[in-house]
Amino acid sequence: MARGAKARLFVAVDPPADVRHELLAWARAVAAGPDALPPLRVLHADVLHLTLCFLGSRPVSEIDALARALAGCAMDVGELRVAAPLLLPPRRPRALAVEISDPDGSLAELHRRLSARLSAVSAWEPERRRLRPHVTVARMRSGASATPCSGLLVATPPLAFTVRSLSLYRSLLEPAGARYEELARCELGDAG
Repeated sequence: MARGAKARLFVAVDPPADVRHELLAWARAVAAGPDALPPLRVLHADVLHLTLCFLGSRPVSEIDALARALAGCAMDVGELRVAAPLLLPPRRPRALAVEISDPDGSLAELHRRLSARLSAVSAWEPERRRLRPHVTVARMRSGASATPCSGLLVATPPLAFTVRSLSLYRSLLEPAGARYEELARCELGDAG
């Protein structure tokens, strides 16, 4: 790879396949429904994830250190639940997502721990805003956006899941949408 090459990176957890498929069935129902949302492009199951840290464009030379940093974050985050639908970003929405409830705060603790470890091995600086756990399920068609008060929606499915692993991904932007390449994975569990 060329000297000074960069990669667009993020760290995420992946909901189980059955949860991803149910979320997409819900998104298709929303997209086909009578509510006044702009046309939606429902995503594919293999790209649904919950981003914990978006690293942005990082030097490729940092990837190995970032991958090793994941291992120090292994912890049990317990059960997460699908909560309310969201239009994101709030002021000029371009995506449909579902909020993920973190009842005991362990996902927020994983985020804090992960941010500290990643910034210690890289020049990356964590965002100052609080983690808002969500899974994006659809994007507005090019040039469209929803008004924040668009009639929302079909109720989200009552789903719960346990996070099993944490992954470092490279995002490859393509005309049909982003494609994600897993670079490293850390199985989660009790680190103690």
